[in-house]
Amino acid sequence: MELKNSTVLITGGTSGIGLELVKQLTEQGANVIATGRNLDTLNETRKRFPKVHTFQSDVSNPAAIEQLYAEVTSQFPELNIIVNNAGLMRLIDLQDTTLDLENINREIVTNLSGTIQMVHQFLPHLLTKKSAAIVNVSSGIAFMSYSSAPVYSATKAGVRAYTQALRLQLENTSVKVFEMIPPGVNTNLQNDWVLQPNPRMMMDVDKMINVVIKGLLRDKPELKPTMVSVIKFASRMVPNTLLKFGHREFKKFKELNKK
Repeated sequence: MELKNSTVLITGGTSGIGLELVKQLTEQGANVIATGRNLDTLNETRKRFPKVHTFQSDVSNPAAIEQLYAEVTSQFPELNIIVNNAGLMRLIDLQDTTLDLENINREIVTNLSGTIQMVHQFLPHLLTKKSAAIVNVSSGIAFMSYSSAPVYSATKAGVRAYTQALRLQLENTSVKVFEMIPPGVNTNLQNDWVLQPNPRMMMDVDKMINVVIKGLLRDKPELKPTMVSVIKFASRMVPNTLLKFGHREFKKFKELNKK
């Protein structure tokens, strides 16, 4: 995939993986558009990267996606790549009755529904381009349910399944479909967690996005580091062992929540 002179829209582009994508895609010579819900962080992103264009938008809101599409395609008709990166990950005890239905649904509408709706809205435009791409961000957890983050696990498995189906349906078109599959990555995604992840199990965000850039340039459908390949293999060979290993974290999380 040619990145230089491409026009790339990144949802959730003001922090973590999204912000690092902004940085490295800009270095590749791409014209970058970043979206986010928070106006302050959008302004900070624009100050840090003056050439980047920003739009305030929320992928969990269908009306906001429609408005984003109208504004972006009008101002940037050359848009040819979208990266569905906006995401939310929370540690949740499913026996916690204080969570109402709207709250428990929050990750689904951001991570899964938001990705599907963004693709549905922007696909007709992308199909008009000689070379275009969709990059959906799933997770290593798509191969291994993480009991501490049950809703997140479900959404990322859903993103993976949807992306595979999308790739098949678009196989004879000009639109390439990529799946970015990060392991645990050191970002602000975990800032509010009562149980912080083991830093030895986490990957630096710049190294992860370096893998992504190299994979895009080589047209690799799955953009993943070696760590994720190991998780994928282990999920086939010793799935129960892997699940139990991750579940130890939930027990720690539940004990911390009691305090």
